[in-house]
Amino acid sequence: MPRDFAAQHRLDATDGQGRQVNLAESPLSRLAAGETAFLQPHHLEAGERVRRLVERSLLQPAVTMNYGGVVSGGGHRVGAGDLADMAVDARRTFDAIHRALPAECAGVVMDVCGWLKGLQEVERDRGWPRRSAKLVLRIGLEQLAQHFGLGPHAVGKTRVPQRSWMDGERPQMRF
Repeated sequence: MPRDFAAQHRLDATDGQGRQVNLAESPLSRLAAGETAFLQPHHLEAGERVRRLVERSLLQPAVTMNYGGVVSGGGHRVGAGDLADMAVDARRTFDAIHRALPAECAGVVMDVCGWLKGLQEVERDRGWPRRSAKLVLRIGLEQLAQHFGLGPHAVGKTRVPQRSWMDGERPQMRF
């Protein structure tokens, strides 16, 4: 019975690497699925990095009551000394992302990837025409992927020089 309930809220598919994924989990997943995918894998990876940054930076609102002390805008009781190094690093990365992207692109990327808003909700909130958030999202994810050093194709050296821990000739092994 519980399995049936969970199944009605899932949209299972197989990604490019043969893994089973739930397309209903992320707004980006549906745009990157199928044969005629709107987003390429490097766009999806850039968006997922933003999603992980939101989790690490403690920016998500709290869902429980906090009876102790001052609460920040994100719902967590934090001060500069209370933040973990990981959260501080994630917030610095957010600052770099916002400096690297145009303001509208950064806002849409944060709304969709970080806060998991749907594209229609973003368009309604901003008063944009239909399907405009989809294009702005793709432009933002492309620039974000370039910022992270991601691309549609793997690029590297054609040949890496062979290294050895031994200098000079190798000694002859005698058995």
